[in-house]
Amino acid sequence: MSAGPPYNDPLRARHPGSGGAQPATYWQATAGPPPEDDGVLEGDHETEVAIIGGGYTGLSCAHYLASRSGIRPLVLEANTPAWGCSGRNGSFARPAVGRLPYAQWVGRWGEAGARQVFAEAMAALETVRTLIAEGGIDCERMPDGWLKLAHRPSRVSGLEKEQRLLRDTFGFEAELLDAEQLARGHVRGGEADGALRWSVSFAMHPLKLAYGLVDLARRSGARVHTASPVLGLAKRDGWHELRTSTGTVRARQVVFATNGYTLELAFPFLKGRLLPVLSNIVVTQPMTAEEIAAGNFITTDAMSDTRAMLYYYRRLPDNRIMLGGKGPPRETPEGMEAHKRHLLSAVAAKFPFMAEPRADYFWGGWVALTYDFMPHVASAEDDPSLHYALGYMGSGVSFSMHAGRRIAERIGTGEGQLPPPLSTGLPRFPAAAFRRLGQRAMMRWYAFQDGRD
Repeated sequence: MSAGPPYNDPLRARHPGSGGAQPATYWQATAGPPPEDDGVLEGDHETEVAIIGGGYTGLSCAHYLASRSGIRPLVLEANTPAWGCSGRNGSFARPAVGRLPYAQWVGRWGEAGARQVFAEAMAALETVRTLIAEGGIDCERMPDGWLKLAHRPSRVSGLEKEQRLLRDTFGFEAELLDAEQLARGHVRGGEADGALRWSVSFAMHPLKLAYGLVDLARRSGARVHTASPVLGLAKRDGWHELRTSTGTVRARQVVFATNGYTLELAFPFLKGRLLPVLSNIVVTQPMTAEEIAAGNFITTDAMSDTRAMLYYYRRLPDNRIMLGGKGPPRETPEGMEAHKRHLLSAVAAKFPFMAEPRADYFWGGWVALTYDFMPHVASAEDDPSLHYALGYMGSGVSFSMHAGRRIAERIGTGEGQLPPPLSTGLPRFPAAAFRRLGQRAMMRWYAFQDGRD
């Protein structure tokens, strides 16, 4: 199955679409009926806080504002809740922040600054656990475990260095496994010459999680309006006025929670600050009992490899294999079909015991890259009542919900301040008009690095 509606590059779009159904993903096919929401915004409304975007960030922010501060926020979602990457992602909740290697954290911010960011990453994972518990959300949460696998023998030494850095700098013990330990205790596959195993990550059903957040936010007192894209934003007499096709909202404060679907032509203060990049996922047919036995595929851990343009993958509860990775620079029918074949070849390389994997499901979505490879939770330089949490770099399942919580804390109590690397303003790309050209060059360079021994 393909992704349904077109991708519509956010860099070129002036207005979001509205009323779109959830794309035809495996998650959508297995999530069950969507939760009730507050429908299309109609008429004129007034609220202390308006939130643009009904994904993980916006729903988490709405819940914490309502449940902790007594503020009844209003969420405006252009399509359906989790229509973007909150409902399309690879399903891994990890203590991940951005895309910089840990060694670069130390180089940029010193050991003290790096420890602050690491602590926030661990706190983000705890936020996800708390939300699941508070909402009583049945999201098929898997047992804890994440394997970072060496896709070549030469990459094992890098995992050894990472293990030492985690222990010596952050006080975290990750387990280093060799190929035989992987084959005996997890999976006997290809491109698995060793692994670093984290004990504090888990996989889940991301759309069921999002549906649970809708219920939780509304029970807390928030309103969640769907098919209500914000078509205009102005400020008059200390109030922000948000206009949709069927109504208006006056709000003292506004939160942008749109990430890879941020339309910079519609919201100029964010112009040039993000690079939306396609990420695609394929889900295969179920493995047979013989294939599972041949590969000793017993692990429920989330998995990713050591490529710069990494693959992320896991065994699903119905014994299918899910695998995702960076998509092409532009969405075209030919390009997407070629990338589907590319992902299936990656499945075959990693799981050679599976005969002729096919794509029962295939979809994609926009993730948001930033110039400094880190997410930012901040306010507009010239207006502290405009807040945003953007740029999760494809690793935002846990940090997006945590960022929503931190914005809610800052608005509600003035607390929840993140360390400087994360709370500074989102930098603009130099020569932003040529971001797509830069993306192509970056992808070629990463492909060259990934092929080296």
